[in-house]
Amino acid sequence: MTLERLRVIDLETTGSRPPAHAVCEIGWQDVVRNDDGRWFVSSERGARFVNPGRPIPPVTMAIHHIIDSDVAGAPFWRDVAPSILRPDGGSLALAAHRASFEQRFCTPSLSGGARWVCTWKCALRLWPDSPSFSNQVLRYWRMPEGLDRETGLPVHRAMPDAYVTAHHLRDLLNETSLDQLLAWSDEPGLLPRVPSGPERGRYWADLEDDILKRFASDRDEDIRFSAETEWRRRTGDRERKPERPAQARLI
Repeated sequence: MTLERLRVIDLETTGSRPPAHAVCEIGWQDVVRNDDGRWFVSSERGARFVNPGRPIPPVTMAIHHIIDSDVAGAPFWRDVAPSILRPDGGSLALAAHRASFEQRFCTPSLSGGARWVCTWKCALRLWPDSPSFSNQVLRYWRMPEGLDRETGLPVHRAMPDAYVTAHHLRDLLNETSLDQLLAWSDEPGLLPRVPSGPERGRYWADLEDDILKRFASDRDEDIRFSAETEWRRRTGDRERKPERPAQARLI
């Protein structure tokens, strides 16, 4: 029988692109359902150093402060990952903040094909008024109940970051269903506002049609998806996308 649990994962790595880069630390924090159906952050958490099999670049040391001597005697990723990603008793899904990053390293062969909840994508949907959607901005904007400040420090280390993310996940699960979170996580991010450029901070619903159409041809899939979603709402057509400018078609 599968335990009513989701496992939050956070990785510290030598860079962002495997196989050129590798994991040097993994942290986890479980979120479990009570008998009354409410979700809570459990005491099951931890972290393991991982030998990345290569030197850690100074630019990434400066972020997480993990140095080569910390990981010299640690197990390799292929040896440590499966037992953490597939815990005894199972899990309903894995979760991470901007889960696409963790999924680059936590491949289906290591995770057993687990589904993922992206707390970043789900926060965009349920907490659109947040000034930003990073793990730490959400932490201080929301001030989640029960989050112990010291356990959530230092930032940019695997277990403390997973612990903070787990509080966001708990509250997301207590606001809507796991199925809904998984569905949102499978789509691009639905940004509540324009993230950059001259229109930065404007809500999609406030944009003029020609500006909205321009965003609908953006290279960024989250921007494109957000603009297309507003266009469908505006036109009442769930299938029709805005016609892209002639220059975009030529390119």
